[in-house]
Amino acid sequence: MIEKGMKGRCSEVVTEDLTADKIGSGLVKVFATPMMVALMERTCSDSVAAELGEDECTVGILLEIKHTAATAVGMTVRCESELVEVDGRRLRFHVTAYDDAGEIGEGMHERFIVNRSRFEAKTAQRALSSKNGSV
Repeated sequence: MIEKGMKGRCSEVVTEDLTADKIGSGLVKVFATPMMVALMERTCSDSVAAELGEDECTVGILLEIKHTAATAVGMTVRCESELVEVDGRRLRFHVTAYDDAGEIGEGMHERFIVNRSRFEAKTAQRALSSKNGSV
């Protein structure tokens, strides 16, 4: 059962492949903001995954985050999330990222519980419609 207060935690070591200059989000060799966002999303998603139905998953629908400090290659980044609101299928998390020296980012993230098969079918139909000029 998905309940307010559920917590998650993930971590990863910053490699060259996760830097802003490597992924194209900047020119410096530091942990890229999009990679921090991905870690935040994964932390929130993983924190509730075990409580979902067989063909359910969550998809990200909103991010309000700040990236407040740079993290060098070789440092470990860890992310912690807490589910602060459950509104039907909408889940709202507070999420914070840290490196070995302290906090590097924080904010709010919302996810929505979806039926995976239906979601993928709708996405495929949307792609087909766009090819036919219907969108």
